Amino acid sequence: MEIEEFFTKFEGSSFTYNDLIFHPSYVDFGHEVIDLKTNITREIEINLPVVSSPMDTVTEDALAIAIALQGGIGFIHYNMSPQEQAKQIQKVKRFKSGFVSDLITLDPSAKIWDVVAIRNEYGFTSIPITEDGESHGKLVGMITKYDYSTLADEDLEKTVQERMTPVDNLTIARIDEISENGTIDIKQANTRLVDSHSTALPITDREGHLLYFLTRSDLEKHMSCPHATSDPSKRLLVGAAVETWFEKAEERLAAIHRDVDVVVFDTSQGFMSYEIDLVKWTKQHYPDLQIIGGNVVTPDACQALIEAGVDGIRVGMGSGSICTTQEVGGVGRGQATAVYECSKKCLQYGVPVIADGGIRKSSDIIKALCLGANAVMLGSLLASTNEAPGKTHIRDGVKVKEYRGMGSMQAMSRGSSVRYGMQSQLLRVPEGVTGMVASRGSVAEWIPFLMQGVRQGLYKLGLKSVEHIHEKLHLNQIRLERRSEEAKREGDIHGLYEVHMEAMASLSGPNTSETSIRQAIHN
Repeated sequence: MEIEEFFTKFEGSSFTYNDLIFHPSYVDFGHEVIDLKTNITREIEINLPVVSSPMDTVTEDALAIAIALQGGIGFIHYNMSPQEQAKQIQKVKRFKSGFVSDLITLDPSAKIWDVVAIRNEYGFTSIPITEDGESHGKLVGMITKYDYSTLADEDLEKTVQERMTPVDNLTIARIDEISENGTIDIKQANTRLVDSHSTALPITDREGHLLYFLTRSDLEKHMSCPHATSDPSKRLLVGAAVETWFEKAEERLAAIHRDVDVVVFDTSQGFMSYEIDLVKWTKQHYPDLQIIGGNVVTPDACQALIEAGVDGIRVGMGSGSICTTQEVGGVGRGQATAVYECSKKCLQYGVPVIADGGIRKSSDIIKALCLGANAVMLGSLLASTNEAPGKTHIRDGVKVKEYRGMGSMQAMSRGSSVRYGMQSQLLRVPEGVTGMVASRGSVAEWIPFLMQGVRQGLYKLGLKSVEHIHEKLHLNQIRLERRSEEAKREGDIHGLYEVHMEAMASLSGPNTSETSIRQAIHN
């Protein structure tokens, strides 16, 4: 049945992803043609249709870096001070890729322990030295780990000038030497760095003032992560969550707006005057800042936020694995229905949709995209990775990580009560729980694995890209059916005594335990 007729026939029904199955279509291309680039706002494009949830057991700077390197984008949670959030955003922006323009520098009179402090806090081992210590001052030298790493403690009081390599002994690139038509050519800069046999390449103007700094580690990361999501200056993209309580939002926006690429107003119910007024105020005061509104599940809510000025919309209420909003409040919507109905409205205005919640496996991502979403927001699937900030435990011989809803009592005590409008309530009923998820290793292992499943599914559907999906939706050329309970059982693994680990990779990822595999088999 065509998708429009399907949702018309079942109007009033609330479907999850697992309730639906899509029909394969004619395929006349190879897997290599599939392009997963997509927009999450009117202006921001990412290379994979995945973003990380702004939860305090999911996204801080380490995971935001890791997912951006893979081609997605991370949203740093707001259960921290605006200053700490700004600091984490800056760590992401400084991390990568190619030219570092937001430089950390020292002057020649600084002490070696200043260098060590920068290494410990930011991970930088090579630091440019300028005359006045300003980031774009006149370059006078550079200090690397080879100049101080073997020094005794008593030598930490030595000045940088005593240990640095003077500018006359450095390989330096002038900006006009590595630019074409006013644009920096990263390939030329990379070649100069490799040929220099140095750890870093300072880039200056004609007068010797420092402009950029390219390190060997940046070059290696750039080569190993060619699809990293970055801005025009080759810095990683990063997003941040902001409260919808005006006073707090005003303070947070003032702290982060210079560095962050996009903000999401993070509330469980986005169809309210507080958020609509805040979107208007933010667009007036920070007109260049990209804004994602939500969460919403109805077209009229999308319409209100679009009219207020949002650049993207986050869809979902109560469908997350650790969310109890639907059970506590009796409010929400099946995620598949919510994504389809909201996407129909948003596509009319060219406003991207992020499907938030209900994603358990690669097939759910495919279904979300085929229902009109531009990207999906991942919580539990990323909380299980090494880079997530949740605590790690061993349970029954299995490595697990803590994962909690932002509506749990533990999270609300740290600040997320404002997300549920309970910041001034003495009595709070939690709308989330705390649990454990099995570890899936690093983001660098897990995300490519997950995305390969998405590519394989889109190939069978005859769909080349997110844009192609939306074209098919507009022409009503996507077909689907409702699954019976028996069809769901039949579509899963069944009737086997044992399944080997490698055969189960597509179910739960590369680090699935044998215990969980046996539990997943339907007898």
